[in-house]
Amino acid sequence: MSLKRKDLTSIASLSPDEIMLILETADSFKEVTGREIKKVPALRGKTVVNFFFEPSTRTRTSFELAAKRLSADVINFSPSSSSIVKGESLLDTARNIEAMQADIIVLRHPSAGAAETLARGVKSSVINAGDGWHEHPTQALLDLFTLREKKLEFKGLRVAIVGDLAHSRVARSNIYALTKLGAEVRAVGPPTMIPACLEKLGVRVYYDMDEALRGVDVIMMLRLQLERQGRALFPTIREYSRLYGLTADRLRLAEPDALVMHPGPVNRGVEIAPEVADSFASVILDQVTNGVAVRMGVLYLLSGAN
Repeated sequence: MSLKRKDLTSIASLSPDEIMLILETADSFKEVTGREIKKVPALRGKTVVNFFFEPSTRTRTSFELAAKRLSADVINFSPSSSSIVKGESLLDTARNIEAMQADIIVLRHPSAGAAETLARGVKSSVINAGDGWHEHPTQALLDLFTLREKKLEFKGLRVAIVGDLAHSRVARSNIYALTKLGAEVRAVGPPTMIPACLEKLGVRVYYDMDEALRGVDVIMMLRLQLERQGRALFPTIREYSRLYGLTADRLRLAEPDALVMHPGPVNRGVEIAPEVADSFASVILDQVTNGVAVRMGVLYLLSGAN
């Protein structure tokens, strides 16, 4: 079975079967990441361009490693040193990159919908590595992969997503993915950080964190998106941490074998206590490791090599 699409711009557009195909493909590449020689020739001769308009360590490095382990040629493109600073549009720049025979463009952009716009304007495959407050599909896929790896069934899984959901593309992609696969999703945060109409996506909204965590199987903490808010949505960081920070006591409200997730970077002592981030319940580093395998799977499926 192949992924019958040119681009991956959102989770919302994927079917449950397509999501599972990506996870199953990533399974085979996870084995490659554990080898002494972490390389296969699947994308030899292909060119992948990382086109990042926002700072990124995990996602950009993960895509670069994924492409190189598939034997692709990789170009890391910096808008600050490109013709974009001279006024060239995103689409014109991308078309010039495509004219150099780029096969896949990985785009991170501060504007929602940028990846979809780019995908419509170029023949190269486009992967959304995060666009504004919209989506971050590969982050949701690596989160799903991590849960599946821990032998958790998606159907009936109770997941609490805690924090600044209004500004989180990670939360939006995970909500789409988890609800498609039959999980129960609880959104937890202050009213100023919970988007309107979230319940229409099949999500249960809570403003009391202790109530929301009772009996959940997974706690997904979100980073405070201070750089995207534009205004203060809570009195102080200390107040936010007191009401919505994940402590060891709060973790005990969840199921005994509950998992703790975070897309990173982690603000220790704000969203999550250090002893929780470093506990056996935490799968934060597993998420980082699995990101490479998942992105290898996505690159492979979109490359047409399969």
